[in-house]
Amino acid sequence: MSSAASSTDTKTSSIEVRVLQEPERSVWNEFVGSVPEGDVLQSWEWRGVKSGDWTGLCITVFRNGVIVAGASILRRKLPLVGCFYYAPRGPLMRDWSDIDALHTLLASIHQHAKADRAAFLKIDPAVTIEHPEITEALGQCGFTPPASTDAQGFGGTQPRCVMQLDLAGRKKLDILASFKSQTRRNIKLSTDKHGVEVLSNLSREDLLIFGDLMQITGARDGFRPRSLAYFQNLWDNLYPSGMCRLFLTRYGDQYLSGALCFRINDKFTYVYGASSNEHRNVMPNFAMQWAMIQWALDQGGAWYDFRGVSPRRKQEGEDTSEVEKEDHLQGLNRFKEGFSPRYVEYIGEMDLIYNRTAYWLYTVGRPIAQNIMRRARNKH
Repeated sequence: MSSAASSTDTKTSSIEVRVLQEPERSVWNEFVGSVPEGDVLQSWEWRGVKSGDWTGLCITVFRNGVIVAGASILRRKLPLVGCFYYAPRGPLMRDWSDIDALHTLLASIHQHAKADRAAFLKIDPAVTIEHPEITEALGQCGFTPPASTDAQGFGGTQPRCVMQLDLAGRKKLDILASFKSQTRRNIKLSTDKHGVEVLSNLSREDLLIFGDLMQITGARDGFRPRSLAYFQNLWDNLYPSGMCRLFLTRYGDQYLSGALCFRINDKFTYVYGASSNEHRNVMPNFAMQWAMIQWALDQGGAWYDFRGVSPRRKQEGEDTSEVEKEDHLQGLNRFKEGFSPRYVEYIGEMDLIYNRTAYWLYTVGRPIAQNIMRRARNKH
């Protein structure tokens, strides 16, 4: 961090702006866990997961000694563009109507961005579209929709649309009864008839099994999976703080599927899932999801997030086959819908541009250059 960006804390009336340091890790994480939009991606530990290409910066706004706004920002230097700021699932606000705190936070981020010569700041807070006033407030601060989005996938760097199962104040049997009948049947068949085991008291060494399952999944579904080293690094940063847990299913002596579940305070999120090509008829993923939901309940969870689903939703009376032709993710939607969650759509990514030329190079020029290089490689 430059000397200009690391100047002494700024104070205006009862508001104090501070860049938190390592000894204040727990102070920041407590804030992240306490607000409705809090996410592991905003935790202090996530900076360790992304270390290497990225560096971290945690800017907070205190009022009367209490954090009222903040953002854990990842910074990355890019050729030609300069620095890129990203606050995954941030910024966070104790009260989004506290415009003074929001303006103070963004002004401080801008100060650091100037010192780092950052081209822009990208945000994607877990704010639902039912709050247009927040979108309007961010727009008044200069944020605009990004130049391009992942329209064919989950709608952005982080999923724009998710499904969440409310857990607070509910009993296991009541939640199970709320599932669709076929989902309840598949859970019972998987666990009772076929005897699928769900293992959760697992160690770092068990990531080897999960990594193998992930490679199989990537080959089958046509994507490039994360490496074993990535998941080991993730484990090393999140597991000691209780922020992640590994689940595996076993049928006889074969491991059939696995998943990583994130946790911060009372919020639980199913993040990475993988499965083998064997014995798919015993439906291990139904048993695994139910086991993860029960774990979240046992830990006092308020809700369980199934994470990304397709933004493309089947309309009433619409031919399902036609929908699936347009969007292969509809099958994933149907699987998650069987657990009777609520569909949640966030306001999506927004960019605050500091350098328009550099921003154009990143959002428009870079994809063009990548396509040209890809076509050249394919040609040869």
